[in-house]
Amino acid sequence: MFTVNFGSRTPVYQQLYDDVVRLTSLGILKSHTKLPPVRTLATELGINPNTVQKAYKMLETDGYIYSTVGRGSFISDKLGQNEAEKIEIKKKLTGVIGEAYKKGITRGEMIEIIDETISGGKTE
Repeated sequence: MFTVNFGSRTPVYQQLYDDVVRLTSLGILKSHTKLPPVRTLATELGINPNTVQKAYKMLETDGYIYSTVGRGSFISDKLGQNEAEKIEIKKKLTGVIGEAYKKGITRGEMIEIIDETISGGKTE
């Protein structure tokens, strides 16, 4: 279910965090679904349990999962379909902005494009 790309520049804990958000947004993980225990997931992925713990802690801090002593970690209700879609769009937008910057598009030009897009092509 969860995947890790060891060749990626994205830290493994962030990849796990993103996977939970992505799988929830796709409806694969539903509210109150139990996540695998830290040690089990670490063993399956071949990573340090501290890495899984860090991802779970970040998810819990952001309200995407909750933990119950002795029972484990579960998906919360916070990440509804709309919220998940917004997170995915923000990730895509960040990638596009980074690519535009690398290609020489200035901050001012990007802001101008954003303003035009939001105003429906009307310049004020």
